[in-house]
Amino acid sequence: MNIESLGDNPSMLTRVAIGKGLGLIVGLIGFVMVPMFMPDASTMFRWAILLWYITFGAIVGVYGVFTYHPVLQLPMPWWFRAPVIGAWLNFVLTLFIYDDLKLFMVGMFGEGGTLSSPFWFVFEGAVVGLLFGYLCTRFGGEGAATVKDQDTL
Repeated sequence: MNIESLGDNPSMLTRVAIGKGLGLIVGLIGFVMVPMFMPDASTMFRWAILLWYITFGAIVGVYGVFTYHPVLQLPMPWWFRAPVIGAWLNFVLTLFIYDDLKLFMVGMFGEGGTLSSPFWFVFEGAVVGLLFGYLCTRFGGEGAATVKDQDTL
């Protein structure tokens, strides 16, 4: 399955800008929603969520240049690459802020609820990564063509 990008000019700048813009939207949603489920959340936690998703979007955008695994030489289409990157990034974040995420998830789903584990955040990262990957690829292209030298200087 291949997505045709809009326009004839694939661009890494476009990919990263779309990823960061989407990250800003998701991060702002998190920034506003955190106090609703975790009233005693620190301002630092809220800012971390906002800035995390901006960085998340940029990384998903940048990794669009890799369409093959560099060592194994296996194809990595956008629908595989983006969710793996998103899940991995949120897994690492979960390890760093596990206690705060646990309080947040319990606030959202209740104590002992099926979805109260902070590791559901990893699944959320895969879903958000898939969405970001699709939109970055759709509007910014993918592969080495996104970083070819342009005669714009």
